[in-house]
Amino acid sequence: MAKIKAHAKRLRIYVGEADSWEGKSLYKALVLKAKELDLAGATVFQGCMGYGANSRIHTASLIDLSADLPIMIEIIDSAVYIEKFLPYLDLMVKEGLVTVDDIEVVKYGKKPPVR
Repeated sequence: MAKIKAHAKRLRIYVGEADSWEGKSLYKALVLKAKELDLAGATVFQGCMGYGANSRIHTASLIDLSADLPIMIEIIDSAVYIEKFLPYLDLMVKEGLVTVDDIEVVKYGKKPPVR
């Protein structure tokens, strides 16, 4: 088993579930674009409650069911690949929040990564 440590970037994109891009869910479009650009991977998290810049609460409770739950897309890759993806956010994200962090990755696996 291989254990590899490396420096990387973590990109987090916070949007609403109802946000769209060219007729499809924005979060799906962002993941498909990341795949097209050969980023290492992307994960979508759906929040059960949250609020953003407009201070409107979004929740998944049955009493106050929202059709626009918070969504976070997380992508971890090298700085080069994250930088390659950022211009697409300027085109696709109309309202949301993006963070980019320096992180250290510890990867476990049978073979070393190709990058």
